[in-house]
Amino acid sequence: MVDFTQVFDYVLMAMLLAIGVAVIRLKNLFAIVMLTGVYSLLSAAWFVSLDALDVGFTEAAVGAGVSTVLLLAAMLLTARDCDHVGAARHWAALAVTVAAGAALFYALPDMPIYGSGDTPANSGVGMDYMMRTGEELFIPNVVTAVLGSYRGFDTMGEVFVVFAAGVGVALLMGLGGGKRDEEDV
Repeated sequence: MVDFTQVFDYVLMAMLLAIGVAVIRLKNLFAIVMLTGVYSLLSAAWFVSLDALDVGFTEAAVGAGVSTVLLLAAMLLTARDCDHVGAARHWAALAVTVAAGAALFYALPDMPIYGSGDTPANSGVGMDYMMRTGEELFIPNVVTAVLGSYRGFDTMGEVFVVFAAGVGVALLMGLGGGKRDEEDV
């Protein structure tokens, strides 16, 4: 019997590898930024396929959404095409991409079968959270309960990191609001 989820994972990995090679080969910065956004969306789809919904949503929002917008904004301040880079650098980047893709393809068959009852996600601590959440917290959505209550400090730390990154980007882009005198520059 064919496991379509595993076939889907192989297809996603192949697409990610193809996009990685395309990003290396392209010279147009706009196309590169768009392809990195597509790469992030495919990564988000892969995370969702692995039952990591919170990671998938974060990758879609930050990787494909915010990062793409920030790169497009930064591209407005630069040239549209990149300068010529030696072939040695292209081959080195291709080698790293192929090695990372090969490592992912090597590890892919060891992944548990999607939806199987004996996988780590469906047994042990995960099932303990599923059983205890309704009794202890009275929150119907288990993911919300885990992120908001059991892992509350971790979630708060992630929010602080994202907020600090946003403030840092706003300061770097000069969105502080105040005008500078020519003497300050």
